[in-house]
Amino acid sequence: MSYLDRIRAELAAVAAARRERGVRAALPAGSIDFASNDYLGLARDPRVVAALRNSDVVGSGGSRLLGGAHAEHAGLERALAEWTGRERARLFSSGYLAAIGAIAALASCAGVAYSDELVHACIIDGLRLTKIERRIVPHATVPDRSSDPRPALFVTESAFGMDGSLAPLSALVARLREDDVLLVDEAHALGVSGRSGSGYAAIFRDPRVVVIGTLSKALGAAGGFVAGPAEVIDLLTSTARTFIFDTAPPPAIAAAAARALTIARSAEGDELRARLRGLANRVRRELRGLGYDVRGDEGPIVPLVLGSEDAALALARGLEERGVYAPAIRPPSVPAGTCRLRLTLRANHTDAELDILLRALASRADLVASD
Repeated sequence: MSYLDRIRAELAAVAAARRERGVRAALPAGSIDFASNDYLGLARDPRVVAALRNSDVVGSGGSRLLGGAHAEHAGLERALAEWTGRERARLFSSGYLAAIGAIAALASCAGVAYSDELVHACIIDGLRLTKIERRIVPHATVPDRSSDPRPALFVTESAFGMDGSLAPLSALVARLREDDVLLVDEAHALGVSGRSGSGYAAIFRDPRVVVIGTLSKALGAAGGFVAGPAEVIDLLTSTARTFIFDTAPPPAIAAAAARALTIARSAEGDELRARLRGLANRVRRELRGLGYDVRGDEGPIVPLVLGSEDAALALARGLEERGVYAPAIRPPSVPAGTCRLRLTLRANHTDAELDILLRALASRADLVASD
C-alpha cells in the first residue's frame, strides 16, 4: 500500500465522521456573512483601507532582526502596549505564532502549565512544543494546586472564541503566586470589551499578566502580538523562533491596523461597541425564545449548539439556501458531541440583515428541536 493509499483511507475516515472540510473560492454570492471575526466592521472602513494603500512598500523585506524593520511596526507596538495596559509589545505575523512564541519563552520560567480545556489550538500546540508538564483545567475554573509548589504558567482565553464564555480572570489573578505567570489570549475581546475596547486583562496592572492579541479580528487587519513587561518582550525578541525566523508583517498592514486601533479607541469605537452589544443581545434573546441552545452571555459570538455533525451541517445548508452564511463548526474545533453554528455579529450588520437571519432560524427551529 502506497502512502497515497493510506492518505485516501484517512480521508475516507474523515468523510465518514462528517468532518471533511473544503476551501471556498469565495463566500456564497449574495449571502449575508455571519462567520467573519471583523467585529467592528473595520476591515472595509475607507480610512483603514486608505492607510493600507498609502504605504510605499508591500512586503517587509525580511525578519525584524534583519531587513524587515520599519517604523510602522514600532509605532503600532507602542500603541498596542498602551492600549492593553502593558509596558511593551512585540508584533508577530499571526496570532498563532505570537502564542507559540510567548508560551515557549514563558514555559522556561515555570515548572508546570495549567490550561483551560477549551483554549485555542495555538495554545495547545505551543504547550506541546515546550514539553512542559501540562495540566488541563475544567473550563472556566481555577485549578487546585495547593500541593504543588512549582512556579506555574497559567494559560487561558479571556473570551472563548468558539463558546462565547468568559474566563474567571479576577479569580485567577487573585490566586497567582509571586513566581507564577498568567498568559491571557485576548483575541476575541480586544476591540470589543473593556474600556476603549482594551480587553478584559487591561484592568490588571500586574507584571505577572501577559497578553496575546491579534490584529485580524476587531481591528480588521492581520498579525498578532504579545504585550507584557519589558523583560518578557526582550526574551521573546532574543529567543522566540516564531519571531526570529519569520518574515515581519507587511508595513502596510501595520499602518492599517494602527488606523483601525485609533478608531477602536475613540468615541466612535464606543458607539460601535454599543451597537454590537445591542445586536448580539437581540440575537441571543430571540434565539433562546425559539428554543435553541445558545451559549455565552455577552460579546459578539453567539454559538448555537446542535450536537451532531449531521445536525450542524443540515442547519448550515438550510441557512445558506435562505441567503445566510454560517458554516457548521465540528471537531477538532469543538469537542465531540457539541457541533454548532458559531454566529458572529458585526457592528455594521443592519437590522434588516438580522431580521433575515432570525427568520431563517425560526423556519428551522422545529427541525432542530426534533434532532
